[in-house]
Amino acid sequence: MAACAAPRNVRLQWAPRAPRPLLLWAVALAGLGAAGTSIALALTSDHVPEPGLQAALQTWITLPYVLGGLIAWWRRPGSRFGPLMVAAGFAMFASSLQWASAALPYTIGLAFDLVPAALFIHVFLAFPSGRLERRTERVVVAAAYSVAAGLQLLKMMLGGVGPDNLLAVVAEPAAANTVQDVQLVTLSALALTSVALLVARRRSSGRPLRRSITLLIDSFALALVMIAVLLLAGALELSAFETIRRVTFWTLGIAPVAFLIGLLDARLARSAVGDLVVELDADPRPADLRDALSRALGDPSLTLAYWLPEFESWADLDGHPVELPAHDESRARTLVDRDGVHLAVLVHNPSLSDEPERLDAVSAAAGIALENGRLHVELRARLAELKGSRGRVIEAGQHERQRLERNLHDGAQQRLIALSLELGVLRERLAGHPDAMSRLDRARGEIALSLEELRDLARGIHPAVVSGHGLGVALESLAAQAPVPVRLAVDLDARVQERIEVAAYYVVSESLANVGKHAEASSVSVDVARANGSLVVEVVDDGVGGADSERGSGLRGLADRVEALGGRLRVWTPRGGGTRVRADIPCA
Repeated sequence: MAACAAPRNVRLQWAPRAPRPLLLWAVALAGLGAAGTSIALALTSDHVPEPGLQAALQTWITLPYVLGGLIAWWRRPGSRFGPLMVAAGFAMFASSLQWASAALPYTIGLAFDLVPAALFIHVFLAFPSGRLERRTERVVVAAAYSVAAGLQLLKMMLGGVGPDNLLAVVAEPAAANTVQDVQLVTLSALALTSVALLVARRRSSGRPLRRSITLLIDSFALALVMIAVLLLAGALELSAFETIRRVTFWTLGIAPVAFLIGLLDARLARSAVGDLVVELDADPRPADLRDALSRALGDPSLTLAYWLPEFESWADLDGHPVELPAHDESRARTLVDRDGVHLAVLVHNPSLSDEPERLDAVSAAAGIALENGRLHVELRARLAELKGSRGRVIEAGQHERQRLERNLHDGAQQRLIALSLELGVLRERLAGHPDAMSRLDRARGEIALSLEELRDLARGIHPAVVSGHGLGVALESLAAQAPVPVRLAVDLDARVQERIEVAAYYVVSESLANVGKHAEASSVSVDVARANGSLVVEVVDDGVGGADSERGSGLRGLADRVEALGGRLRVWTPRGGGTRVRADIPCA
């Protein structure tokens, strides 16, 4: 029930023990005996008007609450709701003892006169778990018991409630009537407050998934309204009091009947578990399993999360870490364990918490499938972690390459240039010594060659031209230095991330290097463009083909670099048909 369900946060691994059948039968017989006793008291009493009708109304409440509570206790031993219903039924019987002609039972019945009203407030607010989950509810119920029992004893001690009242200490009928008015008005206000609490929970939690639950909560609210009206009618001494009392008693008897209808409806709803078992035979994927559980539970909003022990976190169907929703009335959680270990959690409509058997049946049926689903999700999480780790390694290597390139450019290259300039000055001073000038020219030539080799090395470590001028200019530089003619086409309307540009640069650089070493090609075409959110780099030559993309460390390294960015590198290299290298790198 969306309006009254408390978040179901933890699934215990032990099942609450059902009450012994002997105990249930004993309570049932006691309930029948109580109803029979009420009937006998009414028919033999000398102060009960319309005894037959009074007995019928009393039995209409006592038996349904006792028997309905026993069924709820048997079907849901972990809930206190069943025992609460039984207590409400016996409280009604206890209040009927005031029909007795003897003083002792009359006094006991009088003491219980308004206790059933407090118990009904407790029962209706505690559905379905039998526990009062909110502080406001606990305050209302405690106040109801205090007024119903505490002020009743005070009123009885003041006298004025019958000659057979054994608790009378003084005879102050006016004061007793004042206490009674306070009782009735206060209990009426508490009953209406309970209705407001039910309405507030309904609005905050949404509409229940099953119509029978809606009927049950509506009967709770209606019964509380009638209790409030009856109490006010008693305080105001309305002439229609007896009519209102009969309608109230009839309304109170509807609630356990509606509850039993709800149990039957829940049992029929659990037949969907059979369909779930059939679907699970196909070993569904995690997404299909979620859909199957959603259908079995009748909750389209159902979501699944899996516990990954290695990562010590919850993950969604794609293996991404997720935070479970906060404890509130908008979502409920059912934890599914297997062999004492967290397996998965169902995040669902709070109204499903009203149907613990259905949740248990579905969770048990899907246990193995959920474990398989967790393994799938764990594998996806590991792949995502591996992909992220590879990306971080390549990123760290890229930063280190960039640092080395800067060190070479700002260190060794600058010193060689300075040395070449110094040798040039020295040559001018040695203009009259041809032999020395020749040696200096050779030294400067070696320095120039070293500088060129150093620049090539720096470009291989990190293409600074990419960082400084962009991919297009960098590729033009590569094409100009290629060993074969290159047709270059770069169609980019704006720059992309530097790491993507660097990866694309290396794809072209390595491909042109392989063309020069192995392809025996006469021409190469290089095309770079955006397409469908990706940067597409394609290098095609007209060489001999037959390149080994698996054994070559260059192409394998390129594939690792591209795949670390979420892309894909493919190589077509038929013998005699040239080689085509294509990289698709996401850049959206």
